[in-house]
Parts: sequence; C-alpha cells; structure tokens
Amino acid sequence: MLLKLAWRNIWRNKKRTYITMCSIVFAVILSILLDSIKKGLLDKMKENVVSIYTGYIQIHKNGYWDDRTLDNSFEWQPALVQSTEENKDLRYVIPRLESFTLAASESYSKGCMVVGIDPEKESRVTALDEKLDKGSYLSPSDKAVLVTEGLANYLKLDVNDTLVLIGQGYRGVSAAGKYPIKGLIKFGSPELNKGLVYLPLKESQHLFAAKNKLTALVLSPADPEKSQEIAQALALKLEPEYEVMNWQTMMPELDQVIEGERRENVIFQIVLYMLIAFGIFGTILMMTLERQYEFGVMVAIGMKNFRLSTMVILENVLISILGATGGILLSIPIVLYLFAYPIQLDGKLAEAYEKFGIEPIFYFSIAPKVFYSQGLVVFFLALFLSLYPFVKISKLNPVSAMHA
Repeated sequence: MLLKLAWRNIWRNKKRTYITMCSIVFAVILSILLDSIKKGLLDKMKENVVSIYTGYIQIHKNGYWDDRTLDNSFEWQPALVQSTEENKDLRYVIPRLESFTLAASESYSKGCMVVGIDPEKESRVTALDEKLDKGSYLSPSDKAVLVTEGLANYLKLDVNDTLVLIGQGYRGVSAAGKYPIKGLIKFGSPELNKGLVYLPLKESQHLFAAKNKLTALVLSPADPEKSQEIAQALALKLEPEYEVMNWQTMMPELDQVIEGERRENVIFQIVLYMLIAFGIFGTILMMTLERQYEFGVMVAIGMKNFRLSTMVILENVLISILGATGGILLSIPIVLYLFAYPIQLDGKLAEAYEKFGIEPIFYFSIAPKVFYSQGLVVFFLALFLSLYPFVKISKLNPVSAMHA
C-alpha cells in the first residue's frame, strides 16, 4: 500500500520529481565518465608497457635482473618450457634474447635494445604484428629487423633501408651486423617507441654468438590479476637456479605510478561525491519544505509519523532508482563513443605528456564495473540523504506544519 502511494506521489508533482531525477542522472553520468577515463588511462598505461613489452611474468637465470648481460643468459631447455606450459593458469610461454647495442645509419647513431623474438609466438602474446605501422611483419627465417618508429625517425631511416647494429655478444665477443628494415613498429608508450629493435630469435642468437641461449621466458597468464600468485608458485619450483618475477617487481616505478593514480582517483571521486551530495540534498530539502503543509494534514487526519516517513523514504528510493538507471543508460552511448574514438591531444599539451613518457591520448574504459558501481554509489548516496526528511517528518508537529 505504501509503495503504491509513494509511486503515485512522485508523479503528482512531475516538475519536482524531474528536478530530483535530473540531479541524480547528471551525478551518475559525471561519476561514470570520471571513473571510465581514469580506469581507461591506467589500463592503457599498463598495456603499453607491461603486456606489450615485459609481459606479466618473466623467468631469468638467477641474478640476471641485477646484471642484465648476455653472460647471465641461460640455455634453452625444453623441460623448463614444458614445466611452465603445464601450468593451467598460463596461456603462452615465449622465448626472448635481449641485449643493448648501438644502432646506426649513415649519419646518426643511438643506443637501443635489441630483442630476439619468435615472431609467431610474440604476436599471440603481445600482438606485435598489430603495432606494425609500415612495411611487413617478421618471419622466423628472416635476416631483417623491425624498428620502432621513434628510433627510425631519429636515425632518418625507413622501410628497406639498412640498419647497422654494433655491440658485445656472449662471453665478450664482438657483435656487429647489417640488416634491412622490414617494418616500422609504433607503440603507445613514447619511451618504448624511441629505442627498440626486433630480430628473429635465431638471427639474434647468431648476432650475439649466443647459440641456443635466452635471457628470458615471458609468461602470459590467463588472468593477469593472478600474476603475483603464479610467479610465487613457479618460484618455489624453479629457484635457486632461476628467478621468477612479476611485472610489479620488474617495474616498481610503473606500479607506484598506477597506485598513485588510483589513490588520486579516489580523492577526486570523494570530492565529486561531496558536490553530488550537496546537489541531491538541495532537491530533497526543497521537496521536504514544499510539502510541509501536505505532511501536516496527513498527520492531522490520523496517519502515523513513522508510516509517513517510510512513504517519503520509498518515494526517494523510487526516484533514486529511476535516476541511477537513467544515468547508467544515458552514459553507455557516451562512453562507448569515447572508447571507440579516444580524445587525441595535440600541440604543446601533447608534447608535455610525451616528455613524461605518457601517450597523449585520453582512453576510456567500458568495463561493466565502471557503470554499475558508480550507479550504486550515487543510488546509496541519495538513499542516505533521504534520512533528512525521515527525521524531519518523524518529529513533525501537524499544527506547526500547517501554519508554516
């Protein structure tokens, strides 16, 4: 009975109801957009560095990470690969051989990281082939390289030009080679885009005189959120000969940046919710004061204060549900559009972002949690603010209310 009365009451004064609903709708849309852009930026930051380059978990020879030289590489062992592939929590295991060299063209030179890869396996895990901006992708038998776009621009090189690599190989031997550029790779991370060269694994082993050697096995977990647990389980099996590291251990700076951004996001959301709360409370206060006479009459003719308070609470619950649902539904097409067409920064603002190693693009997330979590928060916030009319009506004096 009270629910039916509450539903009828909210449509008796449609203007008042629409004002309250609009304040909730606007609040939900605003909070969803803020959460979507923050989550989108953090997820993209992690993807640009972690999933594209280091991977979520790596296996090295013990001591390699503190002294990343080819002398700390390890022998390719099918038994080691098989033991990791048997782990049901892992999808792929990809081999790599990495070393620093000097990359040179006819007139320019620059230090870079040479990454020896299995092109087919690499494309499954890091989707490296999808980052190809120009030219064609590597095949396992190629004696050619893929170069990141930033490095190619610095060296004034293009597809089919020759890149010279000079460095030190395994056990201190000289490593030098000339390779045609088969394709240019473009990464989202400006830092990665400035200094990576990819070679087929066999050719990189030949270049560095490191036959059958690897510096890392990169592991791709089925659930990236469980990477730390998987790394700890593997470490118990493989230590002390090998070290197993998750991405947080390999890149603590990135982990700290992401955690810092998340904390900052929480602060922004608290401030936003405070602003939202004042807006919603204003409409609830207006509604309560406008209906003082009505409430006084209802109590005077015999309606209990508690039942009247409960009915008003139900009214606010219904309005909150309608407002939160409307906000979620209206935000979906907006976020979907921004997800498909991220905001591209340009000019000096873009340059400023790139100087800090951040891609100058605002990405948005379409994770379901972004929508329902913010809708629920605003709904419960509106519900909490409904305690004001509940307390006000429970203490209502009908005579005073009718003469107000």
